[in-house]
Amino acid sequence: MRLHVVNPNTTATMTAKIAAAARAIARGETVIDARQPAMGPVSIEGFYDEAFAVPGMLGCIREADRDGADAHIIACFDDTGLDAARAVAKAPVIGIGEAGFHIASLVAARFAVVTTLGVSIVPIEHNLRKYGLAERCARVRAAEVPVLALEERNTEALDKISAEIKAAIRDDRAEAVVLGCAGMADLAAELARIHGLPVVDGVAAAVTLAEGLIRLGLSTSRLGPYAAPRAKIYSGPFAPFQP
Repeated sequence: MRLHVVNPNTTATMTAKIAAAARAIARGETVIDARQPAMGPVSIEGFYDEAFAVPGMLGCIREADRDGADAHIIACFDDTGLDAARAVAKAPVIGIGEAGFHIASLVAARFAVVTTLGVSIVPIEHNLRKYGLAERCARVRAAEVPVLALEERNTEALDKISAEIKAAIRDDRAEAVVLGCAGMADLAAELARIHGLPVVDGVAAAVTLAEGLIRLGLSTSRLGPYAAPRAKIYSGPFAPFQP
């Protein structure tokens, strides 16, 4: 099977890091095809960045569909453009945020999310309510670590994330933690060992769920909001995106 993993920002080194995390968990026969758009922000930190990331990301998904992808994974914890992607993609689409929440809810009654910056807290809370999992989440915490600070092994960033996990256990009674950024993918195992609880990486969760959907032969329902977009004219720089 072929999984297309799209990093919605334009930072190629982050795409490589995400691809490595995906390959580490994927089954032996699974091919990971990792891409990032040529247009958009270098990192996604809040609603504004998200809006500019969506067109380029949708372009990657359409290209990967043509190349025979069996499923798509959106590797941004805000699940950037997830609904639009499900409407346009031929193959099923999974966001790493939604995947992480669902996996955490299977191993704990209460989980917490530790994300990068405070500006991301409200978008994540919106998604938790949308997915019907807000009551299972004890709290969304921010380590106040910029996304691009996770590009290299950074002791200060790890310490800040670790401190938030410790606080989530102590103050929020969290029984599991979901790491709220694709750039944290390589930290999950170490943080689980340090704190003695399940730590969920959304990239690994999404790869596992995508493989399961493919094996079950399930794809996106077209009866409702994920019906294919109606043909119409798109103007200016958006012309290539017309259905």
